[in-house]
Amino acid sequence: MTKQTRFLGLLLVLLLLAGCGTPPAPAISQPEETPPDVSAPPQEAAGETIPFTLAVYPQESFHPALSKNRTNLLLASLLYQPLYRLDERFEPQPVLASGAAASEDKLTWTISLQNAAFSDGTPLTGKLAADALNAARGEGSRYAARLAGITGVAAGEGSVVITLSSPNGNLPALLDIPIALGDGPRPLGTGPYVLREEETVLSLEAAEGQAVPAKTIPLHAITQTDDLIAAFDSGDVTLVETDLMGTNTPAYSGNYEVWDYPGLGMVYLGINSREDRPCASEALRRGLARGIDRESIADTVFAGHAAATALPLHPNSPRWSQALNDAWSYQPEALSGELVLLVNSENSAKTAAAQHIADQLRAVGLGIEVRRLPWEGYIQALESGDFDLYLAETNLTADFDLRAIIGTDGALNYADWSNLITDQLLTELNAGVGDAGVVYSHLMDQALFIPICFKNGSVLTQWGRVSGLNPVREDPFYQMEHWTIK
Repeated sequence: MTKQTRFLGLLLVLLLLAGCGTPPAPAISQPEETPPDVSAPPQEAAGETIPFTLAVYPQESFHPALSKNRTNLLLASLLYQPLYRLDERFEPQPVLASGAAASEDKLTWTISLQNAAFSDGTPLTGKLAADALNAARGEGSRYAARLAGITGVAAGEGSVVITLSSPNGNLPALLDIPIALGDGPRPLGTGPYVLREEETVLSLEAAEGQAVPAKTIPLHAITQTDDLIAAFDSGDVTLVETDLMGTNTPAYSGNYEVWDYPGLGMVYLGINSREDRPCASEALRRGLARGIDRESIADTVFAGHAAATALPLHPNSPRWSQALNDAWSYQPEALSGELVLLVNSENSAKTAAAQHIADQLRAVGLGIEVRRLPWEGYIQALESGDFDLYLAETNLTADFDLRAIIGTDGALNYADWSNLITDQLLTELNAGVGDAGVVYSHLMDQALFIPICFKNGSVLTQWGRVSGLNPVREDPFYQMEHWTIK
């Protein structure tokens, strides 16, 4: 569900880390800068009508997989369509796909295609879809890490055949990837709009037969972030997408509305469970898990732009369990010991969040030293195992695969945890053959890391200009046909 909030004279509380575009998963996000306060609303000239307008970097790539420009990537869901789109519950809904069939071992998937055509009339074929997916999993793509488990994509008869290195029972959840024709900077798509250029002026024109609220969307040319800020503040740009809980958020001001959507950025407390560290004790780890008031962190530090959860699942997910979440929610009990909590020092809001957690744990009797380190020192300490706890954030994939965090040889398994039972349960869960309740109960009992919340993404619109938004991850224009543009 979207959340509409009026921001006028409100101090934005920012936390943690967000990169440009969709960061490769899994990875711990990196530090950037905190934006200033929101200020006064922009004024329209008397009698002037400003059309619904989006921003664009004309000299940058529009390729939905290969572009690094976040502003241009905002346009991707208008120009291109994916095989599947994730809804509010992170469930894949078919778009260009008409169906999917998996082999018994879940290592081979055949995705059947709808009858569709690119904007120049070229039919969508298995070969063109396979070419687009191979580009998306190749070097330089923002989807490469997500698709690392794919070993091959081949064309079928009206389909694409995808082979995997390990079983995945929910591969369609990873395929919300825009399909583009070619790998150039302005490839064609099958989306509701087409990119047009007249005398260097760019716009989006509705494709024939599309039920959209605006037949033409002017594109306001910019060359730097300051241009985008000024254009939105003045009302020349109507809509932008941002991560209000990130730290590279442009300092937008004025009278605007915020439409939140559920995201996959999981904030969690990592734990060093090595035998020579205090947190080798399962009892202590479980006490830590119950000693953190996640709701207060989501409501205060994240200013409500996050969903608190004790499970490594978004509360919107159909697999999320209220009973299991309640069992591991805030139930403080007396603890003892001295622990070191690592936090990146390059962002004051992130440091404040770690301090908030430390204060909660001190209240139950623990001695907590908050060790603030610059990014390189923070990563070095994690890699050397010189910590007890650390505050982190990573973007999970929509199948909620946790093997990078606690699987043997996982990229984010800084405690070098290795357990055959845990590995087997995670593999079975990802293959779609495991009992989710059993797996998550096992993970919570082990308490090898402590989920805190999932951050929301946000779409900002000029106040009163647009209504009916229902953004989802990877598509701020989801169900745009229901919008009203004023």
